[in-house]
Amino acid sequence: MKRNIIVCVLLLMALLVGGCSKSESSNQPMESGKITLTVAAAASLQDAAKEIKELYAGKHPEVEITYNFASSGTLQKQIEEGAPADLFISAGKKQMDALAEKDLIVTESRRDLLGNKLVLIAARDVALEDFDGLTSPSIKRISMGTPETVPAGKYAQETLTSMQLYDRLLPKIVFAKDVRAVLNYVETGNVEAGIVYMSDTYGVDDIVVITTAPEESHSPIVYPVAIVKGSQNQSAAQAFSEFLSSSEAAAVFTKYGFDPL
Repeated sequence: MKRNIIVCVLLLMALLVGGCSKSESSNQPMESGKITLTVAAAASLQDAAKEIKELYAGKHPEVEITYNFASSGTLQKQIEEGAPADLFISAGKKQMDALAEKDLIVTESRRDLLGNKLVLIAARDVALEDFDGLTSPSIKRISMGTPETVPAGKYAQETLTSMQLYDRLLPKIVFAKDVRAVLNYVETGNVEAGIVYMSDTYGVDDIVVITTAPEESHSPIVYPVAIVKGSQNQSAAQAFSEFLSSSEAAAVFTKYGFDPL
C-alpha cells in the first residue's frame, strides 16, 4: 500500500511539473514573423541584386532577402541536390529548362526577366581592337566562363565559333567558374583579355570594353526567373519576383547594364 502511495505522489508531481512547463512555454514571446527568402542568383547579378534588396527591405521590412550567388550551372546542381532556395534567377535558359524537366520549379511562375550583352574586355594597357586581335602573339591568355556551367561562357564559345576563332584560341583560353572570376583575371593582369556581360563592367575602372559581340553570333541572352517548387515561402517569393519587374527594379537593372524585358 505504502509503495502504491509513493508511486501516485510521484505521478502527481510529474503532472504538476509538466503543467507548469507548458504554462511557462505558452508565455514565451512569439516569433517576430519575419520571412527569410533565399534567392539563388547568377553571379553577374551581384551589384544590381544587392541594391534591389535594399529597395525591397524599405517596402517590406518583414522579409529578409538572402542571396546565393554562383554560376547558373552551379546553382542548378545545388537546387537539384536539395539546397534551400525559394527563387532562382538564371543567366541562361538551359539551366532553368533542366530544373523544369525535373519538376523542380513552379512552371506558371517562370518568366523572362532580363537581357544582356556580351563584350570583349581587356586591361587598359593592352593593345586590342576587336575579336580578331585575340589571335595576336601579344595576347597570351584570354578568359571566359566554363561553357558547360557558365551561360556567359557558352555565349562566348558560340561567338568565337561563329567567327571561326574558337579552335585557334583554345590553347590561350583560361576557363573560369563564373563571369566575376573572368573580370578579376583581367583586372589583376592574369590574362590580357576576357569575355563577360556588359553589366559586369559597370563601375570597373581597370578594364576597357573593346567591342560588343554581334547579337547574331550567339544565342539570345535571357535571364529567366522562377519559384523553386520546394520553397516553403512561395507567396513571398512570388511577391519578390513581381517586384523584380517593377519600374523601380527596372531602373536599377538598367543602371547596371541589363535590359529589362
